[in-house]
Amino acid sequence: MVGRRDALLTRDKGQSSAGSRIVAAVVVGVLIGCVFAFFSPNGLFTAAPTPLIRHPKMVSSACESPEQVNALKVDILSAKEKNSELKKQVKDLMEKLRLAEQGKGHAQEQFLVLGESHKAGPFGTVRALRTNPPVIPDESVNPRLAKILGEVAIYKELIVVLANTNVKEMLELWFTNIKKAGIPNYLVVALDDNIEEFCKSNDVPVYRRDPDQGVDAVGKSGGNHAVSGLKFRVLREFLQLGYSVLLSDVDIVYLQNPFDYLYRDSDVESMSDGHNNMTAYGYNDVFDEPSMGWARYAHTMRIWVYNSGFFYIRPTIPSIELLDRVANRLSNDPKSWDQAVFNEELFFPSHPGYDGLHAAKRTMDMYLFMNSKVLFKTVRKNAKLKKLKPVIIHVNYHPNKFERMKAIVEFYVNGKQDALDHFPDGSD
Repeated sequence: MVGRRDALLTRDKGQSSAGSRIVAAVVVGVLIGCVFAFFSPNGLFTAAPTPLIRHPKMVSSACESPEQVNALKVDILSAKEKNSELKKQVKDLMEKLRLAEQGKGHAQEQFLVLGESHKAGPFGTVRALRTNPPVIPDESVNPRLAKILGEVAIYKELIVVLANTNVKEMLELWFTNIKKAGIPNYLVVALDDNIEEFCKSNDVPVYRRDPDQGVDAVGKSGGNHAVSGLKFRVLREFLQLGYSVLLSDVDIVYLQNPFDYLYRDSDVESMSDGHNNMTAYGYNDVFDEPSMGWARYAHTMRIWVYNSGFFYIRPTIPSIELLDRVANRLSNDPKSWDQAVFNEELFFPSHPGYDGLHAAKRTMDMYLFMNSKVLFKTVRKNAKLKKLKPVIIHVNYHPNKFERMKAIVEFYVNGKQDALDHFPDGSD
């Protein structure tokens, strides 16, 4: 037992001695660290401090003369102007790129250009894009016309009519009723000197185009159909200048301001040659072919044509493409009827060998923008419909246009209730 106790005492003494040495080493280390911290606060291996370098202009700014300061200010202003100009150029280039992409006519590319991709919303809430963006106005196309439009148009919209001496009487009735209806934004495109002077003498806004061989010949001596075909080429400049045009034939009586009744959500917004809801707005027409037996009935979609003598057209790429297509076809085949060509280009879909026009379209209310068939065949015989006041009435279905126009004024403006009674429904 004694030997065991001595051994334990000896081991305890050894452990105590080792612990003392460890404590001493820790204390010495702490003391050495404090000494180094005092004499080398940034550490032993810290890189030499980088001297502060001042910009030469900063150093010498206090010594610069007022002339030098002014020169620096001028340099700064010049740099700002150049920066602003560069931003404008970039913006213009981006807009041109956007229009170029849109002009390809591909729906997917157009959608990507107009906005970011989106997820489809809940059932019944999804609405597609309908309104194409307007083109960038280009006044270099026709500076003289641009100046006239800047004075005449309101909100970049105006009524435009083409006229030569052949329709002088109807033109006078046309602008007289426009003035009575309080419509200020209208313009007569004079196709000969006589009409130009006639408009000026009656305080009517007028524009005479620059001489153009071929076009001038049609304008001066052409009949209604020839002049009607000419308008598609003339209208192009209006759209390029960034203006929306309500194209009007001269055989139209204005009773209200049409700009108060437009939707402006489509490239083309036109009155219809239809005479009821089905023909004006479209219907499902069933074709019967008995020889087919069980499959004898074929469903077809039909709509009566848009009237090319009264339509609202916005300055968009599809609108300008429409005008180009129609003008090109009419120039290659002068015997074509402009209204037929206008509707074919507007409605025919793409199919093998043909790329259809990607244009949005809207049919106008047939009782507000009324054709003469609706008036003389239906409205004048209906007590309730006779109380309605149309926006315009287009005498497009009848040959004795001037007489019927005067009767329409008597009925709707002067209140003569029997003014329309003596005319036949049709042209006989």
